[in-house]
Amino acid sequence: MTKSRLVLFVTLALLPAGLVTARDDGRYANSPLKPWFDSLRSSRGLCCSDADGFAVSDPDWDSKDGHYRVRLEGEWIVVPDDAVITEPNRAGRTMVWPVKSSLGISIRCFLPGSLS
Repeated sequence: MTKSRLVLFVTLALLPAGLVTARDDGRYANSPLKPWFDSLRSSRGLCCSDADGFAVSDPDWDSKDGHYRVRLEGEWIVVPDDAVITEPNRAGRTMVWPVKSSLGISIRCFLPGSLS
């Protein structure tokens, strides 16, 4: 099997495992922020859009030891530095784009808001 076929096979095999969870159900199609959300990216790549991420309440995120962390499904997860979006937050609210896999939850993108 060639390397490219192996990569394709592994990619297709992992799709059902939940590694790829992007979706666009049209909820934000008319939002003036949609183009901005669609362009958001961290060093890990495009975040996808507002439909893929979700807002995080202040009690479920903070900064500890110089790193952001977020509580997802009852567990505190340290946000990798390369997942933090550094441009100004036009939405105002904290948002996270998690990726679930058989290895647990990782953070693709994190958009900090302002703690109240």
